[in-house]
Amino acid sequence: MSYVDGFVVPVPKGKLAEYRKLARKAGKIWIEHGALQFVENVADDVKPGKWTSFPQSVKLKPDEVVMFSYIVFASRRARDAVNKKVMADPRLAAMMDPKSMPFDGKRMFWGGFKTIVKL
Repeated sequence: MSYVDGFVVPVPKGKLAEYRKLARKAGKIWIEHGALQFVENVADDVKPGKWTSFPQSVKLKPDEVVMFSYIVFASRRARDAVNKKVMADPRLAAMMDPKSMPFDGKRMFWGGFKTIVKL
């Protein structure tokens, strides 16, 4: 079964085009190094919950939108190898300066997931 890295990040609505541009560049790097799929999704129907929700998870501000993103790999082993190459790629390093990123990286969260059902 495949392996997935998932990410949730708040992005200012006014920087969505800039974020999309950054994501396209980053996605090409991940695919070039062996990821099977790189997907960025913008929130369309995510309401604050009573206890928790996507907006609450990132302390969403009124002028922001939630992004839910994921990268698919052949396996955990492949993910670890691909991510090692990606993190060493100077093209990615140039894009990841916290001062120039179009979002607040401190409110981003992510994790790796084993696929258990795939239809």
